[in-house]
Amino acid sequence: MTIATRLPTPVRQHLAALRALLVFTVLLGIIYPLAVAAVGQLAFPSQANGSPVTLNGKIVGSSLLGQAWVDAKGNPLPQWFQSRPSAATDPSNSADPGYNTGFSAPSNKGPSNTDLIKTIDDRRAAVAAFDGVAPADVPDDAVTASGSGLDPDISPAYAEEQVNRVARARHLDVGVVRALVAGHTQGRTLGFLGEPRVDVLGLNVALDRLGGTR
Repeated sequence: MTIATRLPTPVRQHLAALRALLVFTVLLGIIYPLAVAAVGQLAFPSQANGSPVTLNGKIVGSSLLGQAWVDAKGNPLPQWFQSRPSAATDPSNSADPGYNTGFSAPSNKGPSNTDLIKTIDDRRAAVAAFDGVAPADVPDDAVTASGSGLDPDISPAYAEEQVNRVARARHLDVGVVRALVAGHTQGRTLGFLGEPRVDVLGLNVALDRLGGTR
């Protein structure tokens, strides 16, 4: 008779449970995560590292996350294509321009909310003046935030609206900037999911590589 068989049944059961816990901790808590991480790094290195976008060897953002293109005071910079608004802001920081991954969320205000209506009207007037277009021509995504507040894309209509302003700020030919937008416009996923879209970060990186005074 072994020592284990001489132990009371409850003790043997607890020892067996402890052994199982240790085995599964090693398998599922150490070996499995490391294996998944290794496969991700080997097969999908960009996606596994957050889909970073680089410019001149420096990471400038992620293709999955939008960002604000503003100066230190939060004013939009005319030489860059602007993202859609973001409600993902730090409530304790009134200067937070949005796209704060720690506060990803919509505003949760309904379409009849008077504060939201005023915010949209104010944004529409500001965008129209900034881009030099009529308020009625401003696309909806230029004045409304996405559900996550981190949307990296804008509609082709909003990108087109900004072409003249960006070209003017950079002293570039309008046709050149418009062609750049066309080259960064993606169609519907699988041909039928979602809507055509333009990745703002990718477009602005290509714009910076193109040059132009600013």
